[in-house]
Amino acid sequence: MKTEKHKRLPRKALIPLLILMLLLNGACAYIVLPDEVVPVANIDSQGWSAAVTNVTAADGGGLHIDLAIRNDTLDWSAMQAISNKPAVLTNGDGKSSNCATVFVGSGGHRLAPGFQMRGYTAGTKKEPVIQMIYVECAGAQAGEGAKLSLDYSYVTGELNYYDQEANKVFANLNVNLDEVQTDLQYPVGTAMEGLIHDVETPIIAINDIELLLTSVTRTEGGLQLNWQTYNKGEYPGYVHIGTPPVIGTDGILYGYYEIMDLVSVPVTPGGGRAEWTTEVIAPVEAGDLTLLLSVESKKQRWYINYAVDMAGY
Repeated sequence: MKTEKHKRLPRKALIPLLILMLLLNGACAYIVLPDEVVPVANIDSQGWSAAVTNVTAADGGGLHIDLAIRNDTLDWSAMQAISNKPAVLTNGDGKSSNCATVFVGSGGHRLAPGFQMRGYTAGTKKEPVIQMIYVECAGAQAGEGAKLSLDYSYVTGELNYYDQEANKVFANLNVNLDEVQTDLQYPVGTAMEGLIHDVETPIIAINDIELLLTSVTRTEGGLQLNWQTYNKGEYPGYVHIGTPPVIGTDGILYGYYEIMDLVSVPVTPGGGRAEWTTEVIAPVEAGDLTLLLSVESKKQRWYINYAVDMAGY
């Protein structure tokens, strides 16, 4: 018997058709129309906050201000100070000066909600360097009541490769230089129940493919992570995770940032498994580690974030 193939209507074309059917039926109910998946910022977000951890003289004169930054958005978030815009130091007498050297950001990575950090991996993929978070104010002095402010932007939630700044927000950080905090705990500044995943718990990725971290090996300079995917479906598929970074109890985020699908992964055949490894540079001195994992989910190039407990490795 010959069957006729039908072309599926585009999603947007179905919406007016559904509305017309509802009106014709005179139904006393409502329907939920199929919306596009769009990241939405949390309305209770407090943005990012910062704390002064040290104030010293800069090598070339002026002030060197070490900072820790905390994600208070209630969601996964990446932040960055506005490029080529100085921070502003204002003394108690109201006099202000510009601070041209500004290294404040999450290094491109999305940080878990409530987490705080004081450094990240910069440089290049081949030659990574650790960049501490700080501001320098050439020729400036900090009197009593001095405050530092800087403009920054941040994004929150799941990552859509095709619209990476869908919910970008511009904000301002303000810190009091009189309030130096030397006892901060990293990486968790504000604990959130259920945020941290156990390392042995599988994650369901795109097309219901199961992702599992099967083993972790401590190398001379960091960690080797061994991954496995299991595809219960009929058709082959990929699960991109990039090269996941880690953050230590030293407050430093280890791992050079690049978009996840730039890192090749093997195809997982239908009904089969695939295995591969990733590596991250992280010294033993970093302390207990938390893996910041972005997993391709829902659809291609759409990434959901997970914090995975790596204590003991």
